[in-house]
Amino acid sequence: MITRSACTSIMVGKKASLEGAPYISRNEDRLQAIYPKAVVVRSAVQGRSETFVSAYNGLTVPLPANGYRYTATPNVDQSQGPNEEDGFNALGVGESATESVYANQRVLAYDPLVPNGLAEDALTTLVLPFIESARDGVRYLGELVAEYGSAEGNGIQFVDANEVWYMEIVTGHMWVAVRIPDDCYAVAANQVAIQAIDFDDPDNYMWAKGIQEFVEEHQLNPDLTGFNFRHIFGTDTEKDHHYNTPRVWFAQRYFNPEDQTQDPESPELPFIRKPSRKLSLEDIQYVLKSHFDETRFDPLGSGSAHDKKTYRAISLSRTANSHILQARPDSLGGVQWVAFGIPTFCPHVPMFTNADDIDPTYAQVPAKLDLDSAYWLYEALAMVVESHYADFIEDDLAYQKDLGQWARQKLAAVAKDAAALVGQEKTAYLTAQNHEIVQHYNQVTRAFLFSLITRGTELSQLTFKMDPNL
Repeated sequence: MITRSACTSIMVGKKASLEGAPYISRNEDRLQAIYPKAVVVRSAVQGRSETFVSAYNGLTVPLPANGYRYTATPNVDQSQGPNEEDGFNALGVGESATESVYANQRVLAYDPLVPNGLAEDALTTLVLPFIESARDGVRYLGELVAEYGSAEGNGIQFVDANEVWYMEIVTGHMWVAVRIPDDCYAVAANQVAIQAIDFDDPDNYMWAKGIQEFVEEHQLNPDLTGFNFRHIFGTDTEKDHHYNTPRVWFAQRYFNPEDQTQDPESPELPFIRKPSRKLSLEDIQYVLKSHFDETRFDPLGSGSAHDKKTYRAISLSRTANSHILQARPDSLGGVQWVAFGIPTFCPHVPMFTNADDIDPTYAQVPAKLDLDSAYWLYEALAMVVESHYADFIEDDLAYQKDLGQWARQKLAAVAKDAAALVGQEKTAYLTAQNHEIVQHYNQVTRAFLFSLITRGTELSQLTFKMDPNL
């Protein structure tokens, strides 16, 4: 079986965003710490005659003749399929796929998963090049599920300059989707998250054909009134209480600090909330980098050994890539912020998605350690910082802060210059700026890593100082 994602997703509507840009974001977590990823641009296609065949489960889908250019973060090892995960297409539509979710045995009994249906390995490749809006992404994927079925339970995020949509596919053919209100945010963490569905409001909800009849026919709704998708299709287990819901609790605790009453193990944490302030890019980064900071549950904190292991944190050693897709309303269009290495210790690097290519330090990733590769550079940095956490963390936070400040200044300057450009001239300019940005981050990171290694030689346990009284 494929090494499935066990992720954390954060969505922010444009009016809840400090920058006025809607966001989708996710930590793509795997089962092992080393899981090399690349960042690439896939070219537009026209007049193609090709069939997609999944290396994972044999799913076979004829591809449309025409497709838009798009960015993606594929696996370096393609033996189980591309797993392209996230990116923007040429129309400024973004997708992040997937957040693994799990249905209960009751609903699966009547609509089991389809072994050779749609799975995570294909859900960006088969959708992102062919959609024209976030809403269209839900429609398009829903039609694929109806035809081919789903092999897994998955949550998929879509964004464009105006809207954010979250779709949960939970059985072989049943799914719903909700538009995140412009003034709200939402967090999902490996558990069915969507709650009430209003079937009289197709502008803000979408669903699989026949889902109401399916639930009624098989007597699956445990509630006396209403249609709560989480209650009908989701789970509420001990694993949920320790592995999933605490991550949602921590994110909501940060975005709504005035509310300290929630229980980290509650199955009723709301999915969609209004934040107590407008949320910045840095707020999203903070949560994706978090590990129950300033609580007794922090694995790097001062809590008891039991408390440190009670809940699964958001940032992990096995985070393969952390991404934030920012649908900017200005001349820059989509910006894909990518962090390799453990997000806690490594920066999110901005990349313009109206581009012809990505710097080779991201696009070409060797299978083994090579500090000329961005993936391996950040993995090495994370290991060194955590190895001497108490000595290095403050310097690491300062390093990330300096790069974040530089990135904001750089993006503002680029947006000003790009405003006067159109067509291929703008694409070429933004492509060149991507290379400049990546080279700056790589240069600063190498210098910082080498300084930490040099300092670390003085922290060996084999250091000995002679007592002058001897």
